[in-house]
Amino acid sequence: MPLTRDQAQQRADDIQAFRREAQRLQAEHAWPLDDAPLAQIAAHHEQLLAQYRAGFDIDPDQQSKRLSLSMRIVSLLGALALAASLLFFFYQFWGLFGEATQVGILLGFSLGSLLLTFALRRRDPSGYFAKLAATLALACFMLNIYMLGQIFNITPSDKALLPWGAYALLLAYACNARLLLVIGLVCLLAFCVSRIGSLIGFYWLYAGERPENLLLPGLLLFLLPQWLSQARYSGFASAYRVVGLLALFGPMLVLANWAEGSYLRLDADLIENAYQLLGFAASALLVWLGSRRDWPEVALFGQLAFILFLGIKMVDWWWELLPKYLFFLILGLAAILALLILGRLRRGYKGGASA
Repeated sequence: MPLTRDQAQQRADDIQAFRREAQRLQAEHAWPLDDAPLAQIAAHHEQLLAQYRAGFDIDPDQQSKRLSLSMRIVSLLGALALAASLLFFFYQFWGLFGEATQVGILLGFSLGSLLLTFALRRRDPSGYFAKLAATLALACFMLNIYMLGQIFNITPSDKALLPWGAYALLLAYACNARLLLVIGLVCLLAFCVSRIGSLIGFYWLYAGERPENLLLPGLLLFLLPQWLSQARYSGFASAYRVVGLLALFGPMLVLANWAEGSYLRLDADLIENAYQLLGFAASALLVWLGSRRDWPEVALFGQLAFILFLGIKMVDWWWELLPKYLFFLILGLAAILALLILGRLRRGYKGGASA
């Protein structure tokens, strides 16, 4: 299996950690090797780092990592600014063009931004400029679909979500862009929800009034990285899982407090209590699963979801009933209990250190 950028970055981080520990051991006179083997290891490491820098544009040290983070932030802000510039350009000057010119501009912008994205992808090993161009290309394509519908008086439909999502996924996988992946997944989720609602009899714009429409698509998104490996793409598996969990827990949270949105024709209190219990159980399961499978984003999501469900329930039960000092005392004791449980899980996890 070919090496990915994440694996190359992890190896580079391990090399830096090895060098720091070797220096400490030498200072403590506990280093068992002579200078010759150490020099041989250092030369091998330098060769590996040079290969990784050339092939993956890794960050060889902490300073480079901080600069890379700054570059990602600037790239995101630049992409959003360019997309906003394009939007306001159309808004201000669109009425000055004839219909044929409008169609030509839309097609030209979409095709030109796509070609620019692939040109930068070949020339830019860091990927920052390619991702910026890809975000602009997606904005052009979305505007293209929307404006063409306006020009030819096409009735707005949820079908536009499908090409938007597919195009976003194409650009995401071409440029290894997690932001575009999330946008694509959200578009496809919205399309699935509208289709499910339409099958049941809802107009597509009102399909979101039944939060349970999100449960099945959310579960499929969460499980998808288990069926289709995302190892070649940095952070894609985590993005699938987080978007899937948002689609799963959002309806649970809503229905735990608003039973009228459920398809179930049962007593409102029964529905709300059932979704509250389901939310607690699913949150605890996520904490266990995230620790078991080494999915930190899943474990963190489970913890935050559990705290959110617990906080809302405690406010619902006791905010008006108890004195405020007693309410916050109970809240603090609940936090201590959660801390003890998480500590026990941490000690029981075979990869964790004993406290």
